[in-house]
Amino acid sequence: MSQSTSPGTWARYSLLLVVAACAPTERGTDTAASDMPETRTLSEQEVIDLLVGSCIQATRGCNAANYIERVSAAMAEGAEFQIISADDLPDDWMAVGTAAVGGGGAWEHVIERTQEQGLELVEGTNTSSVEVLADHLGVDFNAVLRLESAGATVSALLLAAEMGLPLVDACLSVRARPEIQQQIPWLVGIPSTPSALVTRWGDQVVIEGVDDYRAEDLARGVAVSSGGGAAIAMNPMTGAEVKRGTITGALSEAIELGRTVREAREQGSDPIEALIEVTGGYMLFQGIVTGSDQRGDRGFSWTDAELAGVGEFEGHTYEIFVKNENIVSWLDGELDVISPDYIFNLDPETGHAITGGGLGGYPIGMEVAMVGVRGHDEWLTPAGIDIIGPRHFGFDFDYVPIAELQAGRPPLN
Repeated sequence: MSQSTSPGTWARYSLLLVVAACAPTERGTDTAASDMPETRTLSEQEVIDLLVGSCIQATRGCNAANYIERVSAAMAEGAEFQIISADDLPDDWMAVGTAAVGGGGAWEHVIERTQEQGLELVEGTNTSSVEVLADHLGVDFNAVLRLESAGATVSALLLAAEMGLPLVDACLSVRARPEIQQQIPWLVGIPSTPSALVTRWGDQVVIEGVDDYRAEDLARGVAVSSGGGAAIAMNPMTGAEVKRGTITGALSEAIELGRTVREAREQGSDPIEALIEVTGGYMLFQGIVTGSDQRGDRGFSWTDAELAGVGEFEGHTYEIFVKNENIVSWLDGELDVISPDYIFNLDPETGHAITGGGLGGYPIGMEVAMVGVRGHDEWLTPAGIDIIGPRHFGFDFDYVPIAELQAGRPPLN
């Protein structure tokens, strides 16, 4: 559940965007203009490529067109998007991320009850969550972090523009991930808390003094009890922490992915082949969705999907286990890709992430190209594999690198 920014917001902040209005860590002090690090403004095409590429990074279905429409509307009102390299981020600056915690399931009746109570919905909950966290900590934030790909990219872009802050060219996970603790800061000892949640009715909840597993349970509980989701501001980090607790260059990578599939189509080339070349990835499968058993439970979307092969994959089947995102896949019943490596599900005509079917879903009858890519080094550590590898999701087998699995695949015909 991403939050829209109310009309007129961009005009209200337009002057701040010119100077990047980066407040110092402690309130009430000034930062000289000469101390401002270098930032650059993303072009409209870069923003579009970023959103398309972020959906590819997400390792699940993702509606890039919807995100582009929202951000383009903001740009039409004057929004600009500044980006800053993580290397250029001053060590004493404070950065923060915002996104939504999903929570569909058992407490959807809350929506009906609040309507009967006449409770009014509030706008701008992502911004409000950051303001609540800033007040709780007694700091002003200097930069915005992308927490994960997909919808969190839109949240980060709009928040950064609204507050006149640069967006750091980094990400806490690169991929979308189902659970809060599945991020690089937690792997290196930087907690996601204190964090602040704001519900669609304006309720405010601050979480602190717990580890990230407990933060996940508490935040998910707030989201479920709020009838489907809540905005969260989390991972307040110094510039020094950002440098060691994120995957740097993640936004530039997303722009490259989006540009790659766009230029391939413009040149009449195969966008899937172009994407595989630029990522060093693998063509896993192409087929029609014949099965998609999707269910909501405990605030997550679980799907078991099956594809029947077409073209060179005819006569073969592909299965994918999804917990919000693609986690494990099998070719003809044999393990093919395992998280933390990435499993992209793409439209074979456009190279974009597929759309439809709900969070992590696979629409029946859709043709899908499956592409596998090696996970970033930060994930491929014992700690990374422990929190987002197969045993975390209840499987009784260990992670095997994608290169090893693909080298052992038998010929299809």
